[in-house]
Amino acid sequence: MAHAQEHTSHTALIWKVFGILSFITIVEVALGIWKPDFLHLTNFLGTSILNILFLVLTLVKAYYITWFFMHMADEKKNLRRAVVWTAVFLIAYLGTLMLIEGSYINDVLGPLTKW
Repeated sequence: MAHAQEHTSHTALIWKVFGILSFITIVEVALGIWKPDFLHLTNFLGTSILNILFLVLTLVKAYYITWFFMHMADEKKNLRRAVVWTAVFLIAYLGTLMLIEGSYINDVLGPLTKW
């Protein structure tokens, strides 16, 4: 007779992750609507602190989605690292590149274009 596998409910974990992702999304939307001047008008690393904050919050959301909903927590350590860190570095690189290039285009075309 086969061994009976014990299945545990992950309902509490799913609700916890849902709460974390919802909180991060609410913070992002609130900051996008409110746009505080001390975050929006302060330049840091070529862009506003608000843009950097959005990038960091998006990376945190991507990590949670990958870790829990793509079941990376149950995989072997090396596979987890390969998938998660590749995604994190790729998203960080692409986000940084978009912020730098967008700032450059705004600086060059801004005086020539009515936005």
